[in-house]
Amino acid sequence: MSVVLEHKQGLIAGDGLLPVKMAQHAKENGFDVVCISLSNDNYKQLKKYCSKVYSLCPGEALKIEKILKDEEIKQLTFLGKVSKTVILKRPKFDSKAIDFIKKAIRLNDDKVMLMIIEELEAIGVTVLDQTLFIKNLMIPSGVLGKIQPSQEQVDDVNYGYWLAKETGKLDIGQSVVIRDKMIMAVEAIEGTDKCIRRGGKLAKKNARIIKVAKPSQDKRFDIPAIGLKTLKTMRKYRADLIAVEAGETIIVDKDKVVDYADRHNIVIMAV
Repeated sequence: MSVVLEHKQGLIAGDGLLPVKMAQHAKENGFDVVCISLSNDNYKQLKKYCSKVYSLCPGEALKIEKILKDEEIKQLTFLGKVSKTVILKRPKFDSKAIDFIKKAIRLNDDKVMLMIIEELEAIGVTVLDQTLFIKNLMIPSGVLGKIQPSQEQVDDVNYGYWLAKETGKLDIGQSVVIRDKMIMAVEAIEGTDKCIRRGGKLAKKNARIIKVAKPSQDKRFDIPAIGLKTLKTMRKYRADLIAVEAGETIIVDKDKVVDYADRHNIVIMAV
């Protein structure tokens, strides 16, 4: 079913360029974007494309709810990395956020996000598909760039793809690091880049990263994404391939990413 979009769009933004790209595309297509920024690294860029940017911490649930009501936001997109470790640190967690955490049976990714979506729906806010404004950033099937995979690399991808899908079923993470058909690391709460670092250290060289959507991926949150930072982490730890799921993964600054991969002999492929 197609979604009838409101003129005013809400954006809850974490780290990185993805929320900036969404705001830019929405503004260029005539939408008014009001942003609640949970990060400092892209605040200035968001200001270019959003009519308002509110800077808050993830635990300020009451303030977030008040802004959405005051701004009369009916549709909202979540984009950008917000580290799950914030639940362990609990900075500025207000009474609503603390009650929310206590109420959760499990604090894994899907459970938390589905609870948040339920809370938003209760105040009349619909959470949209993350890709709605940035479908042009989805990766098609095939090899990106000039570097072709060896048969050894393909074998690791086949094993890693199956493994990543299996861990995804358990809502553990989206990425695995493989070398010579051995598991170097499985992503958990730390995120992809730190998983690459951990697995790359163990592999020493020639680590292969496989990142996929969960088998029952909810497109309102946690769509897999890669960017230049991912490739730079790979190079630092001498990883030589990243494979993602075609049509289910976002790539940020594709031209820059592919150019970097070509210059450093890194394979990027979508399967």
